[in-house]
Amino acid sequence: MGSLKKRRKSKINRHKRRKKLRAHRHKKRTWQK
Repeated sequence: MGSLKKRRKSKINRHKRRKKLRAHRHKKRTWQK
């Protein structure tokens, strides 16, 4: 089960990174407006 837990942590990290990227893009859009 240790392997499964490690895999889940990796998925969460990837999701967090994607959220940050999305927020960054949003900020740029408001600036252009």
